[in-house]
Amino acid sequence: MNRSFQRVDRIGDAIQKELGLILQAKFREGELPMITVSAVQVSRDLGHAKVYISALGEEKDIKVAVEALNQLSTKLRYLLAQRMRIRMTPELQFVYDSSIVYGNKLSALIDSVDPDKPKD
Repeated sequence: MNRSFQRVDRIGDAIQKELGLILQAKFREGELPMITVSAVQVSRDLGHAKVYISALGEEKDIKVAVEALNQLSTKLRYLLAQRMRIRMTPELQFVYDSSIVYGNKLSALIDSVDPDKPKD
């Protein structure tokens, strides 16, 4: 059982790497904000993958980017299948990962409370 989790994790890591390269190549000059694949969570049966993305920009632009990626998920799945050597490429669902923004806000809040910390 532990072995299957390792395989799922390895496939998730590979999908994260390849999707990052695909998105970087395909959307470099587009209207979408700069997108980073922060994590990929693959189901145990390898049928579905939840792709967590982070992006810089306004919240409304990021929501538009997530919607656009979900609409393009079939095409992105096809491009991913061409680059990876796995029997079945999972269906992709894109989700905004707000943990980076949350971490930055939390860090700024801590910095504002600690007056002895030197400013950069």
